[in-house]
Amino acid sequence: MGRLQDRLAVVTGAANGIGAAIARRLGGEGARLALLDLDAAGLERAAAELRGQGVAVLAQAGDVTEEGVVQAAFARIAEECGPVDVLVNNVGGARNARIWEMSAEDWDFTIRLNLRSAFLCTRAVLPSMMARRRGSIVCMSSGSRNGTPWSAADTGAAAYSAAKAGIHGFVRDVAMEVSHLGVRINAVAPGPIETDRTRAAFARMERTLELSPNRLVPMRRVGRPREVADAVLFLASDEASYITGTTLDVAGGR
Repeated sequence: MGRLQDRLAVVTGAANGIGAAIARRLGGEGARLALLDLDAAGLERAAAELRGQGVAVLAQAGDVTEEGVVQAAFARIAEECGPVDVLVNNVGGARNARIWEMSAEDWDFTIRLNLRSAFLCTRAVLPSMMARRRGSIVCMSSGSRNGTPWSAADTGAAAYSAAKAGIHGFVRDVAMEVSHLGVRINAVAPGPIETDRTRAAFARMERTLELSPNRLVPMRRVGRPREVADAVLFLASDEASYITGTTLDVAGGR
């Protein structure tokens, strides 16, 4: 029996990278999965891989920063799969620029992608979780919530840092609103994690920046998606039954 045996877990941003690793980890612990992502082709590839491993998967393509899309997606999940036990708000990203060069459009895009998506999806699952007095929500924050030297030196990342600091505040307040109703909400804050999307940037920083991740992270390496997924699994499971409102760093000591 897995730690999430037969529970329904929704993972957003699940088509690749950290989101796909989280889906594999939860599915490997017995969870049934509903996966959401804007990348329809990537989402279907991830879902097909999981189905090949015997995991029950519903894949729903869509933009989870759009209220109507989220409402429709979670209505379908409820109808076809039942009530949600675990929500992982993994969607995130940024359009980086130096703060004096950043457009208002790019700032708004980054805040919307990271914060509005978490708000909409969390709001969608809470009524059922509160009614059943059970449920775990895990949001993706970042070590960037405190500012990141290599990102600041490379491209600037103020909008992303602000958004991820917002996730930390979000889980703190929501925990105080819903914990007495049997629902837990926490965040995981990854440090530099190597994925297909970040690999080239980290390699460039190592060549060109004194403030590179490998030099500044005490463990002297970047992390792996599986290491983030392990932390998400812990917070989603009953092993974390007395933990809520917490942001867990997975950042090699940063």
